[in-house]
This record gives sequence, structure tokens and C-alpha cells, in this order.
Amino acid sequence: MKNHNDFILKPITDILEEAVSASAGIGSGIETYPLCDYIMQSLFLKMTGFQEQKMKCICWELATNDYEYRRVLLANKEDLGECSSFQAKSSIYKRLVSKVGGEILGDNEKRSILNETFSKIKALGNTNLSIWAEQNFNWFIKHHKNFIKITHFAKGNIFLESSLKYDLLYNHRNRCAHNTQSYQQNLPTLNTLVNKDYVYENYFVRFSILILIDKIFIYLYEIYLKMLENN
Repeated sequence: MKNHNDFILKPITDILEEAVSASAGIGSGIETYPLCDYIMQSLFLKMTGFQEQKMKCICWELATNDYEYRRVLLANKEDLGECSSFQAKSSIYKRLVSKVGGEILGDNEKRSILNETFSKIKALGNTNLSIWAEQNFNWFIKHHKNFIKITHFAKGNIFLESSLKYDLLYNHRNRCAHNTQSYQQNLPTLNTLVNKDYVYENYFVRFSILILIDKIFIYLYEIYLKMLENN
């Protein structure tokens, strides 16, 4: 159980920091720009996979201490799949919230989580990741406070509002995982470009949502562990 707990409490931002360190040695000259899409896509998939495995570990830990939930989980009655969809994460979130006695995250806790999330993305400034995707990084720095607010997450049984565009992140995860772009045109269509949601097709937006989700679950799971210790 300890190994699962260590993994569940391990922040997803460790993967970002590893990517920054790994890419620092190649420089950031124009000759390195072709690497951008490969590294960004690989980093994004590594982060989504990390989060999916964390969701599964949370489920197993909850089921270890709750025989009724174990029966539900083994019977696949919640249809969690790979724990990558919004529905799956929402189901796990609701289960975890119910275990810690309802909504725990107040505005102060949300503000702290949000500030930490933004700080992790801002820390990518002057790294290869932000230099290669400078326009997207600058857009995020300029608009992030309007994009994610404390009213957008962790309210009762809802862990993310639809305005945070998790569906776009999920669709991109599937495109990358199944390489569907291999038979499609590389450039977006004009209809795609004029779509109001196109600005969110941005790796820094995706990273921030993944970090936000990660911090929400870590916060709740720490409370869950303390409750187990006190029982």
C-alpha cells in the first residue's frame, strides 16, 4: 500500500521538471525547433498516462478499505475504462469526496492550488518548452487568470466545470495515443482556426488542467489518509 500512496502523492509536475532538464542540454537554437512537437506530444502523453495510473491506484486503495466498493470495481459497474475520460475521473472524485465527508476544498484551499498550478507553468519561462512554443506560452501567461478561476473547480460532486475544456484535452489525448493525425492533414482547417475554442488547443493549457486535477486529488487523498490513521 505504501508504494501506491507514494505514487498517488507524487506530483505530476515532476514529469515537467524532468522534461525541462532532459531538453536543456540540446540548446534552444532554431535547429532544435523541429523537436518541439515530438517532445511536447511525448510529454503530454506521459503526463496523461501518469494521471490515468494514479486514478487506478486511488481506486484500488479505496477498494482495499471498502469491500462494497471493491465489489463495484471488480464488477466494472462504474465503467472507468482507462480512467482517462471526464466521466471516469468525475466518478473517482465523487467517491473520494464521499470518503472524506463531503466538500473539503474552500476558497483558500482552491486559491492555493490555483496559484501553485500557475506557478508551475510560469516556471517554464526561458526553458526550451516555452521558447519553442513562445506564442502559446505568452497567450497562457496573459489569459490564464480568466481561463481558470476558483469558481471553475471542486464544487461538491463536480471537480471541473465544462468551461475548462477537458473534452478538448481528452480528444487530443486520443489523437496522440492512437496517432490519428498520421492520415490527416498536418495543418488545421480554416473552420478549426476560426472556432472560438481553438485558442485552448495549447499545450500549456493542457498541462495546467492536468496539474490542477492532480493537485485536487492529492489534496483529497492526503485527507483520506489522515482519516484512516485516526480510525
